[in-house]
Amino acid sequence: AQHNDEQMIILVCNSSQALDNELVDSIKEEIPNVVSIVQNINQKKTNVILGEKQIVLYGHDYYQDNIFDLKFKISSKSFFQVNSDQTEVLYKTALDFANIQKSDVVLDAYSGIGTISLMMAREAKHVYGVEIVKDAVIMAKENAKLNDLDNVSFVEDKAEDFIRKYVKEKSLDVLLVDPPRKGLHQDFIESVIESKVNRFVYVSCNPKTLVRDLSLLKEHYQVEKVQCVDMFPQTLHVESVALLQRKSNK
Repeated sequence: AQHNDEQMIILVCNSSQALDNELVDSIKEEIPNVVSIVQNINQKKTNVILGEKQIVLYGHDYYQDNIFDLKFKISSKSFFQVNSDQTEVLYKTALDFANIQKSDVVLDAYSGIGTISLMMAREAKHVYGVEIVKDAVIMAKENAKLNDLDNVSFVEDKAEDFIRKYVKEKSLDVLLVDPPRKGLHQDFIESVIESKVNRFVYVSCNPKTLVRDLSLLKEHYQVEKVQCVDMFPQTLHVESVALLQRKSNK
């Protein structure tokens, strides 16, 4: 954590045997501010780093960090941007683009542990955070309680399924997405077009899939502006925030 000095150590092993206490003690001695030591078991030969099984060797299976003045519990399986300083720049840009009003109902797709959802909840009437990973939804609900925010609901579901069910009865004012590098699924894009949501903010970690997805949306949405944010200086990676506005004749 960059803002409160807590540290989590995750040891990824291909053996299911728990590591001995001597190693744990040596880590605690070397790193006094460590609050969590977790052994992750991954016996598969893939490019996926973390396996399904966890053994907590010390502390809890989470640490805490702050973004702006919000507190977040982050588990070992949760995604969280590692550059907290630039994360604030990235999310501030997304919030500025969203231009959320007090009467707005907002959907945060791919909401993870609720980072952006909770920031938007302070501005909106209500925010729905939709995430397919169960552990992330549990953590997001804890983070809402941690920050005393009760106008946000976290749902375990596919975002496209939630959108279709929701807009049958109600309307959405703002949609924000922050997908993985593979970008948006075709079915999700179709659900967005069907929803007729007016303001659409797309946070992307992969310019290639961003361009692909924007081209699929261009018949119905106008790209108003795009801002790049350098999350990892001296690398080729860049995050982008795009603001899309629904075309009036669509």
